[in-house]
Amino acid sequence: MMSNAILMALVPVFFVLLLGYAAGKFHIVDNLHVDALNALVMDFALPASLFAATASASRRDMIEQVPLSMVLGVTMLLLYVAWYCAARRFSKASRSDASLQALTIGFPNLAGVGLPILSSVSGPAGTVPVAVALATGSILISPLTLIMVEMGASRAQGAELSMRQILTAVRRAITKPVVLAPAAGILLSLSDVSLDALAHACLALIGSAAAGVALFLTGAILSAQSFRLDWRIVAATAASDVVRPLLAIAVIHFIPIAPDPAKTAILLAAVPSGFFGILFAVNYRLDSATAGSMVIASTGFSVVTLAIAIAMLFPG
Repeated sequence: MMSNAILMALVPVFFVLLLGYAAGKFHIVDNLHVDALNALVMDFALPASLFAATASASRRDMIEQVPLSMVLGVTMLLLYVAWYCAARRFSKASRSDASLQALTIGFPNLAGVGLPILSSVSGPAGTVPVAVALATGSILISPLTLIMVEMGASRAQGAELSMRQILTAVRRAITKPVVLAPAAGILLSLSDVSLDALAHACLALIGSAAAGVALFLTGAILSAQSFRLDWRIVAATAASDVVRPLLAIAVIHFIPIAPDPAKTAILLAAVPSGFFGILFAVNYRLDSATAGSMVIASTGFSVVTLAIAIAMLFPG
């Protein structure tokens, strides 16, 4: 029974992921220009899904997500800072490259892998913690990465980063639909205002495409990346798939959290590396091969680590 539950949780996820990879590899879709698919996921389907999930949650349910947000927020931030400092010191990476690597490792693929995995394990209720976790990471470390990249770009041009550029980077990060939608839904939920049934049905229709298309997009993006294996990729895979969930377990000892949300936080922390680092690298014309290799290795190895995490956390 347990092996069947793990297969039901993991096989559909990696099937769609490989489907997107094959579609990109065999040029059925243009894996070098995924702007349209990216816009569908990040600007429409995923925001709609996250807003519907958070806005439909009761005020009590949303308040119960605060400890989970704190655990994952601290976990992601600690890993981000640790990898950034290590990359700057040991591999002499630039400020921009180090921040993109740290984002890739620190921010798991909650949209592409976390949402379908938790939905499979916990049912429709799993959407709410994913939305809260995604909003937490987007507000905490995405703006930090954009600031670092802007600083690196300014230094390359021989100029100092102004306060206006810093504020612009922060504004660009926090005004993205994938950040605003769950934040707005959380505020609506905390205000104890219920989402209209018709509005929920409209949002749910487009939002239902989020998990599948996000996985397909992740596979297509990975198919365009050249894979290279070195000590950084091995260390990054270990940091994402092993250290991050263990770090979440350590953080839980310092933040009061109920057993069920704690299991959810650990499972989300065990999700492989996300692709935000690749997208940012492409947008800023920076090295995306390293981030791509990290995501490929982390996603492949997570077949093992996620199976172990699900078996240990959800034995029923």
